[in-house]
Amino acid sequence: MNVDLTTRYLSLDLKNPVVASAGPTTGNLDSLKRLEEAGVAAAVLPSLFEEQITHHEQQVDNLYEFQAHGFAESLTYFPDLEDYDTGPKSYLSRLEEAKKAVSIPIIGSLNGASPGGWTRYAKAIEEAGADALELNIYFIPTDSEISAASVVQQHVDLVASVRETITIPLSVKLGPNFSSLPNFAKRLVAAGADGLVLFNRYLEPDIDLNTLQISPHLVLSTRHEIRASLRWIAILRDQLSISLAASSGVHFADDAVKLLLVGADVVMMTSALLKHGIDYAREFIDQLRDWLEVNEYKSIEQLKGSMSRGNCPDPSDLERANYMKALISFSTS
Repeated sequence: MNVDLTTRYLSLDLKNPVVASAGPTTGNLDSLKRLEEAGVAAAVLPSLFEEQITHHEQQVDNLYEFQAHGFAESLTYFPDLEDYDTGPKSYLSRLEEAKKAVSIPIIGSLNGASPGGWTRYAKAIEEAGADALELNIYFIPTDSEISAASVVQQHVDLVASVRETITIPLSVKLGPNFSSLPNFAKRLVAAGADGLVLFNRYLEPDIDLNTLQISPHLVLSTRHEIRASLRWIAILRDQLSISLAASSGVHFADDAVKLLLVGADVVMMTSALLKHGIDYAREFIDQLRDWLEVNEYKSIEQLKGSMSRGNCPDPSDLERANYMKALISFSTS
């Protein structure tokens, strides 16, 4: 049986639902070419960080201001901005090169927490040829005076400002820690989001006991992490008419099947590709196709969303009942 693996994500027609998410494997042309050869349907470039934008703009400002007012002729010493711009400009150059090097859709990524230079660089990413843009919002509220409502509003305002700036599809990559995710998601859609990526893996801090300094410690995802995405995609699928991507913990084809069943349009991978190598994507896609064939599915579309909350025989399995069943059935024997 010839299984149709095609899917649609952010208005992009993809040959299969496997997308390489932002990470080292999407950061250079050689690996992007290998990802395409291995069958990956699209790739998200590593993020351009708000801090990079801010740092770059401060450097340029300092360059023009340093002693410029003391000696009028010194203004002619400084290079044009176009020649000096090696920060975000290098990101845009890599994006342009990626679009020329591969035929799969390339999704740009911006990571930050405040409006800042987001809108300007969102437009620049669009002009550089990105097929879509992913906003990777990473904001840790530390002030007890900041309410949950204001955090949500900050996200909504940011999405709205970017949406006004660009015309390409816009997705938002979220963390799981919001008090009412369905309402929040609905507000993001109203602000202009075309899709959601569930979920972001925030890197938690650690302490180096030798130096007594707080330091980052990168840990690759494990497959059990798909469960948060599985639950919320199942809940959101029937309430939102937008694209949904599952991220974090997608290591095996079975993981992808589960996420597609609850309503994901695509699954995003990074850790599995880092662990097994880029060529693993080919094996992953073959196993996904084999599962559909064995279980007599004709297409991804037939599979997709068939076990969303609205299609579950018992929707409570996605809620408190699941928690109680797990505790009651657990045995140490």
